[in-house]
Amino acid sequence: MSRVPGWLGRLGAELTEMSERWNERRAEAERERDEAESRTSSDEHVPPPPDYAPDVPARPDPALAVPWGVRVAAEAGWRLLVLAGTLWVLMRIISAVQLVVLAFVSALLITAILQPTVARLRRLGVPRGPATALTAILGFVVMGLIGWFVTWQVMENIDDLSGQIQDGIDELRNWLLNSPFHVTDKQINEIAKNLREAVGANTDQITSAGLEGVTVVVESLTGILLAVFSTLFLLYDGKRIWEWTLKLVPAAARPGVAGAGPAAWRTLTAYVRGTVVVALIDAIFIGLGIYFLDVPMAVPLAVFIFLFAFIPLVGAVVSGALAVVVALVTQGVFTAVMTLVVVLAVQQIEGHILQPFILGRAVRVHPLAVVLSVACGGMVAGIGGAVVAVPLVAVTNTVVGYLRAYSRKSALRHSVRPRGATAVGAVDQPGTSSEAPSE
Repeated sequence: MSRVPGWLGRLGAELTEMSERWNERRAEAERERDEAESRTSSDEHVPPPPDYAPDVPARPDPALAVPWGVRVAAEAGWRLLVLAGTLWVLMRIISAVQLVVLAFVSALLITAILQPTVARLRRLGVPRGPATALTAILGFVVMGLIGWFVTWQVMENIDDLSGQIQDGIDELRNWLLNSPFHVTDKQINEIAKNLREAVGANTDQITSAGLEGVTVVVESLTGILLAVFSTLFLLYDGKRIWEWTLKLVPAAARPGVAGAGPAAWRTLTAYVRGTVVVALIDAIFIGLGIYFLDVPMAVPLAVFIFLFAFIPLVGAVVSGALAVVVALVTQGVFTAVMTLVVVLAVQQIEGHILQPFILGRAVRVHPLAVVLSVACGGMVAGIGGAVVAVPLVAVTNTVVGYLRAYSRKSALRHSVRPRGATAVGAVDQPGTSSEAPSE
């Protein structure tokens, strides 16, 4: 056996030692790499920045970065957009069935006038059916007689009125010729010629308006019939109609709506009764004033004043202006001035004494709200919209106020718990009892 040289043994031993050291370093490098990967994957082991690096603040939540006022405005804005869209759709629906809506609202107003009579007859022992029929017949007969009387008075005095108007126009022309305004006869003739040409040029439009008047008459008769039938059913079965309507309201909101309904009806009844009384007083006193001033058609003008009084503020101005114009063209400037004095005096007494005393606190609507509601109602539905605008606003104001007070009382009742009561048994739901019903 040959001997292995010494240097070859030493070389093998060194190679073995180098292999072991290499394996150790490779294992150490793998451990360091695993630790580095674990540190980079975890936020807790992120190495701190060097001292010379600038401080970078953490990025806030985007919602918190928006200013508070902008956030509130945005929240209110999209809710207002939803409400505006809902209101727009509702107005489109109402415009599509405008005749039905006006007829039903008119029936509500008439029912508010006639319902106390039905209640009084019921207390006297009259059955519901005969009491409703008797009240409705008397009410519609009275309204029909008023309409017939106005038409009869106008037809009886139309010839005399036309002659008086012609004489008044001649007097007005002579007054203008002798007035300090330096109006000449040629200018007056030119104005009359322009009026005649305007009428001749618009003959087709006037004819078409006359043809459309037939449609208006048919729609008016349809609306009157709808109002009559609606009034009959509201007088006879109003309570059960209201109870059925409550079933359409969500159960959680039903107690509040059930209480708001009678409050709204009391407001509507007070408004209609007060308006009738105020309108009657205006018609009587202004009618007497223009009668003693020898203004023609004093009685029809008084009836017009009574009817226009149902349009707050605007109706009084229009009916008073009509009386002044009739007095001007028939009796002259002095009578017109005296008529204006009578109208203004009665309206001042109405606005400062009659309305606060008769209506009281039942109908609390600011004059600005009255003017805006009448204007909006007239733009949407004409004269009918102007008539129903103010009672609608008054009823809405009452309902909103009642629901707000009911919500506060409910919150207060739920927050105050009886002593010794449990968290479940202390809170009573509206319309329920805290005690379990006995079997």
